[in-house]
Amino acid sequence: MADTTEQIIEEIAELKKKRNAVILAHNYQRMEVQKIGDFIGDSLDLSRKASRTDADIIVFCGVYFMAESAKILSPKKTVLLPEISAGCILADSADHWQLKKLKKAHPDAAVVSYINCYAEIKALSDICCTSANALKVVESLPHEEVIMLPDKNLASWIQKQTKKKIIKWDGVCCVHDRIKPEEVISVKNEHPNAVIIAHPECREAVVALADYVTGTTGMLNLAAELQEKEMIIITEIGLVERLRELHPEKIFHTVKGGMVCKDMKVTTLESVRNSLLNLVHPVEVEEETRNKAFEALDRMLNL
Repeated sequence: MADTTEQIIEEIAELKKKRNAVILAHNYQRMEVQKIGDFIGDSLDLSRKASRTDADIIVFCGVYFMAESAKILSPKKTVLLPEISAGCILADSADHWQLKKLKKAHPDAAVVSYINCYAEIKALSDICCTSANALKVVESLPHEEVIMLPDKNLASWIQKQTKKKIIKWDGVCCVHDRIKPEEVISVKNEHPNAVIIAHPECREAVVALADYVTGTTGMLNLAAELQEKEMIIITEIGLVERLRELHPEKIFHTVKGGMVCKDMKVTTLESVRNSLLNLVHPVEVEEETRNKAFEALDRMLNL
């Protein structure tokens, strides 16, 4: 007979104590995985919080680049990714050889890499950014040209707000980019009193329809702060489900069918238990790459 959910959760708690581990759960994870997280949030915030703990082991319930970021900030801790297949099409689109060529073609441009990049891309960057601080990062640079990668939609959003020339990488988040403006208009027509909050990884035409454009942490903050009781949330369904639990007094809509990231949903309670039990799968970052990537992250954090 298979173990019950309660039994698995109890075993995870015991293993976590035995291993002196901390569990990080991204906003897009399954709800049952979010509920066992010591910290829940966006990838950078989770990595920073884990680095401040005395845990020996970090179990990152997310995707590979997130576990790498945790390792960059906590090199002496063991970082485990419960599902090694959990990847990211957006991060995959950034090739370090192509970036080197682009840097040569634009020698006077700074390179700003989104947190949703692998360590080798961060290591080739002048500074990193998140969706929340991307504009601040770009404006902080003395350069008039900025290579932004890998998300072209985020780059387009920033281009509209700065006089600097943004050189866009041709990458997208397959979850956010698939949403068409007519889908958002359809939901708005059904719920005319709802405010629209969209992620900047969405297409320009979708972002143009939004009352607010922000990342997952910004969405969480807006949901708590806004007086409006009805909101249309244009991001992965995991965050929408979390908002519904955090604010039962408010109504949260999304596009029909929802927005689901299969890589974010591959992690289960069973895989978290297995990760703690058998210490799989450890994520490593080569030291020279880690040091250079850390410098790019640190410049951002020092802002």
